[in-house]
Amino acid sequence: MELSNETCVVIPTYNNEKTIATVIESVLPYSQNIIVVNDGSTDSTESILKKFENKITIVSYLPNRGKGYALKQAFLEAKRRNYKTAITLDADGQHKASDLPLFAEAIQTHPDALIIGSRSFEQPNMPSKNSFANKFSNFWFTVQTSISLPDTQTGYRAYPLVAMKYKGPINNRYEAELEMLVRNAWKAIPLIPINIDVYYPPKEERVSHFRPTKDFVRISLLNTCLCFIAIVYGFPSMWLRRLCKKLA
Repeated sequence: MELSNETCVVIPTYNNEKTIATVIESVLPYSQNIIVVNDGSTDSTESILKKFENKITIVSYLPNRGKGYALKQAFLEAKRRNYKTAITLDADGQHKASDLPLFAEAIQTHPDALIIGSRSFEQPNMPSKNSFANKFSNFWFTVQTSISLPDTQTGYRAYPLVAMKYKGPINNRYEAELEMLVRNAWKAIPLIPINIDVYYPPKEERVSHFRPTKDFVRISLLNTCLCFIAIVYGFPSMWLRRLCKKLA
């Protein structure tokens, strides 16, 4: 199934000079509506993107601001171009463009839902820390929303921009994607998981911008804040929306 012209593919990138060209080339057969956000790259990413400037939309700025900020800029660009849905995938080659038709089908079936690509944690070369981080994130997500999801850490998602009113994350860094799941759950936007394939290169070839200590602390602080907000706003908001739906 082809992607609709109302759907764009968003690729945030930061210092992915080894993989960004391959990722773009893999997406082009499925969509001509590609927004690449160059999040302050200091390697040769900018010059590589110039080779595609007639085929894609490039949003670029300095310095590096983080993935959350990149997604906010992408959603603003998508709004300017009247896209209704944005599919995000990583620039490191981990996500496979061949799964885009699965998203297209899910978007057609659930146009106002946030579609979440769910990885199998039995994949070859899957880092053990990824499995732990996902279980940790899944647990707190359920505490904050009473919803269970198989993969709350994945960056391969389809965001229903219109239903979200084009609102991006509040946080600018790595933890922004978890924040968006929680906030959209509170707004009663359906969260639909779909199975995706994923590629993990051998350990010596991996490029990761995750900062174990700093990012774990930031995620822990975010979870603490979200747990408090869930009590005073999140759960009451969800219950009120359900009540209004029943009475309507």
